[in-house]
Amino acid sequence: MTTMPGQKSNQGTGNAGIDHAFAKVGYVYDQQQKIFFSHRQAWQRDYGYCQLYDEMLAPLSMIIDCEPIYFNYEQRRWMIEFWKGQYALTTGCEVGVYYTEAENINIPGVFNGPFYNCVGDADLLDMSCTLYKDGKKLFTRADKHWWLTGFILGEFSDPTDLTLDVSITLKDEAMLAAFLEGLRSTGYQEDEYKITERSVSLTLAKPRTAQPITRTPEIERIMQWKNKLLCDLYQSITNNITSVIERMEFIKENAPDLYEEIMRMGKNKQLFGQFNLNLPLDS
Repeated sequence: MTTMPGQKSNQGTGNAGIDHAFAKVGYVYDQQQKIFFSHRQAWQRDYGYCQLYDEMLAPLSMIIDCEPIYFNYEQRRWMIEFWKGQYALTTGCEVGVYYTEAENINIPGVFNGPFYNCVGDADLLDMSCTLYKDGKKLFTRADKHWWLTGFILGEFSDPTDLTLDVSITLKDEAMLAAFLEGLRSTGYQEDEYKITERSVSLTLAKPRTAQPITRTPEIERIMQWKNKLLCDLYQSITNNITSVIERMEFIKENAPDLYEEIMRMGKNKQLFGQFNLNLPLDS
């Protein structure tokens, strides 16, 4: 089995072809927790992030809570954003770290604001996240990363079902102070987060920030209806198959449309391909 840089030997499905297919779309399989997560060199790293992407989530079947935290540190504008919810065929969460030194981009009549690069290797942060559904732990992820994620294939959830515990270790005291200022500006009170040395821990239940205007009740209803159908279809097709390898092989052979949906899990090229905003990483 081919492993990604930094990938542990117990990660991956055990099938080189399936693992390669998932690696191409940015993900690795965790055998123990039965989740998919983003590897460090995922292609999404080349595309950065901005608020405009959040606005495209709901129309692309991603009904998820968004919580961006903005702050300034070392002459850069930073954003650390948390997400949790339903990503079409998966229930999942994300923690992303981004910065920019550039001026705002302006697309007249569409968007005027910062476009952030995904941080480079020198600015990766130690992070952990634990996702709960109705109080029951689904999984935990911990890594030094720019985009910490986890996705459960075939699990259906409403964002309100989910809570996300996050812990982030900042680079130094100045970055810690700047991040805490961003948290307070977002609406978090001092008794809602915990500080241990340079680490900050908090829980995302109900976002404090205004959610994307495209996530209207009607769009959410339609997309969640579709997402539930996809999850139910996945569960019915794979009900008697326990091995992830056999599941993927069976779906690829017998339900190719569903297989294509699986290969678009998480934030995919449908999202990033909407706009020509891919900028190089800061050098």
